[in-house]
Order: sequence, then C-alpha cells, then structure tokens
Amino acid sequence: MVWHGERVLPHVDLIAVPGGFSYGDYLRAGAMAAHSPIMDAVVAAASKGVAVLGICNGFQVLTERGLLPGTLMRNKYLKFLCRVVNLKVETKDSLFTAEFALKGVVAMPIAHNEGNYFASTDTVAKLEAEDRVVFRYCTKDGVISEGGSPNGSVESIAGILDSSRRVLGMMPHPERAADPAHISTDGQQLFESLVRHLS
Repeated sequence: MVWHGERVLPHVDLIAVPGGFSYGDYLRAGAMAAHSPIMDAVVAAASKGVAVLGICNGFQVLTERGLLPGTLMRNKYLKFLCRVVNLKVETKDSLFTAEFALKGVVAMPIAHNEGNYFASTDTVAKLEAEDRVVFRYCTKDGVISEGGSPNGSVESIAGILDSSRRVLGMMPHPERAADPAHISTDGQQLFESLVRHLS
C-alpha cells in the first residue's frame, strides 16, 4: 500500500490503481487523484514498462492523467449502477488477458456513476485497429449491441490497453469476482494471467 501523498514507489512488478471515490468525485471522477504526488512516480514507472492496472476509479484516474486515451462520463441514464455484467474478451494479447478464452464471455460486477467510456471516432478506430479494446459489455450469449452497454459506453467498451499493452483500465471489478464466495470467479483469470506472464 502506497499513500497518494507519497512521491516514491518501491520496486514492484505491478501497480494497481484501485476503485473507490477519490476526493468524493467532487470535480470529475479521478480528476483530482490524477494529480496526487504519487502519480508522477506511476507515470515514470509505466514509461519504464512496469505494468499498471486501473480498476473503476483507477481507470478514471489513468484517463485523467493521460496514461490511457478517452474519458469516463456520467452513466447514460444518470444513475449509479451496481450489478453483475457480462463481458466479451476481445484480446488475449496482453499480460492481463493471456489466460482468458478469446471471445469468451465472463461475468464481473460494476459499481460506478461515471463509467460511460467516451473517445473520439479517430481514437476508437485506433484502439480497434491496434487490438487494444480488452473487454466489451455484452449479453450472456456474447452479443454486443448498441443498447447492450449498461452505462452508454461508446462501442460497448469496458476496458482498454495503452500502446505498450502494459497499462489496462477497466470499469468492471475483477477483484470482486475472484473468490468462490462471490457471484462469479471469472476475475481470477486476470490475476492468473498477471502471475504467469509478468516478467
């Protein structure tokens, strides 16, 4: 655990920027936390190839800091969402997803008010062309539709990679789907991928 007010990170193989509601989301989700002192060290570590995982508010922080493209806006119907959603795995080509089945459908919970991913048409096209869309919201049968995103995310995007493929931001919570006591254990695959493929 590293306090946001610190400026130095220990030697690590993975940095996890967790979910939560940093600074109460008073300005814009993740906007203030993106400028916490420790984020300078996170950016520096990412530039050297250290893996970074941003979950929910962590995803928002990573976009606000510029480590990932796009932004997370208020949910389409302006309501907080807290439920299990289905996700289609869109790429195995990352150290976060190598243990998933390509195009497989997994279930993980969401809990957010600002999970509506938005990016310009050009940015989305680049993400698609470079195979950097990791997860999309879908039905249990894996169908991706315009109305299938619970929060209105463009192209039903639920998670993306940076250009190095070592920074992942995602709105669903894999850590809340990693134990038999949870509704799903599908999140285990993400952590298994990290354990087996971090170098």
